[in-house]
Amino acid sequence: MSNGTELQPGTTAFRRANWALILGGFACFTLLYGTQPILPQFTAAFGISPTMASLAVSAGTLTLSILLIPLSLLSDRFGRAPLMKAALLGATVFAALSALAPDFEWLVWSRAGVGACIAALPAAAMAYLGEEIAPDARGRVMGMYIAGNALGGMFGRFLSALATQFSSWHYGLAALAIVGLICTILFWKMLPPAQHFQSRSMAPAVLWRDIIRIYKDPGLPWLFTTAFLIMGAFVSIYNYLGFRLSAAPYNLGPAAIGAIFLLYAVGSASSALAGHLVDRYGRSLIMRGMIAAMAIGVLSTLDNHLGVIVFGLALFTFGYFATHAIASGWVGARAGKRRGLVSALYLSSYYLGSSFLGSTSGPLWTHFAWPGMVAGLMLCVSLVFAVALYLATLERSGR
Repeated sequence: MSNGTELQPGTTAFRRANWALILGGFACFTLLYGTQPILPQFTAAFGISPTMASLAVSAGTLTLSILLIPLSLLSDRFGRAPLMKAALLGATVFAALSALAPDFEWLVWSRAGVGACIAALPAAAMAYLGEEIAPDARGRVMGMYIAGNALGGMFGRFLSALATQFSSWHYGLAALAIVGLICTILFWKMLPPAQHFQSRSMAPAVLWRDIIRIYKDPGLPWLFTTAFLIMGAFVSIYNYLGFRLSAAPYNLGPAAIGAIFLLYAVGSASSALAGHLVDRYGRSLIMRGMIAAMAIGVLSTLDNHLGVIVFGLALFTFGYFATHAIASGWVGARAGKRRGLVSALYLSSYYLGSSFLGSTSGPLWTHFAWPGMVAGLMLCVSLVFAVALYLATLERSGR
């Protein structure tokens, strides 16, 4: 419930908060996924399989998914801003350590450290947004925050691939750390102090009652499932498409493969567009349309023409980011008082899907090539569409 004292559009504090959240999301995705386009370089440098190389991505997303919930409880207890600031600083330090990795074990552990630190930011950012931003502006700020995520994912992947193309993967990861440091400094300077945070109890009995309430909600567990499936599919397609395009007949180098991640710009546009469409036509209808776009995009990648593959990936990316923006907003609308915990449960499912499906889908590529990968992706997308149909019944009944 608004009390009229939240940050209002047009004010300096509102702009500072908006930009700080954009930079926070940008830094998270830059640091977390910057290893993705250079996985083939890790297989060559360390003599490992593509599935093993994918740990350079999934180690970070796994620790992130595990620690999101406990760190969100600290956020509910001690405040959003201090945790977010510490998260970015710690992630930047571990990113720098990963650039110095002498072996694959060091690389995996340092990437796990990046994920562990970043875990403190996303749920706290969503909760800060819900507490400090005026209600009529929360949708657009959420859209811009997710757009920052998309731009960070795009920029980080392209930067690491470009630096690797002209030097080595060590320099690619060092470039990510430098960007992380710049974003951290700006975030610390720009984020307005919280004015509406209220500390919440960490007593086990109170926490358990809140968790029971969350999972008894008819919609929240299914939104968590949506996050798991869409993120797992998204990471899988970008993880293994690089291996397909680096082989004959395409033979693309790291910079060319990294350029494909510029398609994240499409996601930035779709996440902002989704908010406007939802306001006009409702969440469930737009979500189903965006999931359908994901399905068409996946099927398009079966074509062997590079242009069609890129088009399919762009369409999939457009649908994915819009679906994520819609689901995130829907979670916020159903969250209740324990906003930090609900956001963490959604994001934990999201990153767990990235870690689990992003690596376990590897055998589909290894044993069945790209058609096998497409079959796995279509299974995820079909399940998400079924969930969206159920959520539509909740929306119509007002539950």
